[in-house]
Amino acid sequence: MTTVKANNIDIEYETFGKADHPAVLLINGLSGQLVEWEEWFCRSIADRGYFVIRFDNRDAGLSTKFDTAGVPNLVEAAQKRFIGQPVAPPYTLEEMAEDAAGLLDALGIEKAHVCGMSMGGMIAQTFAIKYTTRLLSLTSIYSATGDPALPPPEPRAMEVLIKPNPTRRDANIEHVINTYRALAGSGLPFDQAFHSKMAARAYDRSFCPQGTARQLMAVWSQKDRTRELAAVDVPTLVIHGDEDPLVPLQGGKDTAAAIPGARLFVIKGMGHELPAPNAHWEEILRAFLRHIK
Repeated sequence: MTTVKANNIDIEYETFGKADHPAVLLINGLSGQLVEWEEWFCRSIADRGYFVIRFDNRDAGLSTKFDTAGVPNLVEAAQKRFIGQPVAPPYTLEEMAEDAAGLLDALGIEKAHVCGMSMGGMIAQTFAIKYTTRLLSLTSIYSATGDPALPPPEPRAMEVLIKPNPTRRDANIEHVINTYRALAGSGLPFDQAFHSKMAARAYDRSFCPQGTARQLMAVWSQKDRTRELAAVDVPTLVIHGDEDPLVPLQGGKDTAAAIPGARLFVIKGMGHELPAPNAHWEEILRAFLRHIK
């Protein structure tokens, strides 16, 4: 793994495959670190002739933390959102998209297949709006357009989203496991061993709940991208689970409807889940490889 200066911050990244192959940029979701794009997934893409880049978003992993911005009050922000009042973020999804563009600049890459999951899908959509000519393709996984009229998260998902993270390692790992259990669909048995491993790895690499709160503020203050997405002219694949409690399926349908020619791939029984080596994410991998080919 390596750090570069991009968009005036430090971004930690890792690559797979040969640099002269077509680039694939993977953008993570809320609190996600680059290691959550599992190595098996990255290598499976690189082995098909692509240069895969995974990285830590600002305020996550080993990239720059925005501690000087303070810690937002998520309960207060959630209440403001509920009554339709704006929330003031320390930075925006647009700035996070600029980070991604800056990383490509630092690597000397003009164009890439851009793929984002959850918040990363929102960043990828924002990237597509601002840097359309730099995309070879767009893939948005369990994300949405930012339209405030879309269905909100289910109560169980919102509860785990704003619940404070325990600071002790064991308690935090248990909290993360319970979070992903609440977000999982019924299509596959919940893999506790996998989620325990990922939670421990993330905690040991970088524990920064304040950064997660600041990222969430960027998500909660996002603008409605629907009209601007209509001008995105790149091959687009939208993937969503039909049991997603955090970003309900209508968010994926709305995204596919907003982008001309976009294809929607719905996975039955899938919730809001990490890229685990299981049947759901093997389906996603196959669909993604067909898309970028």
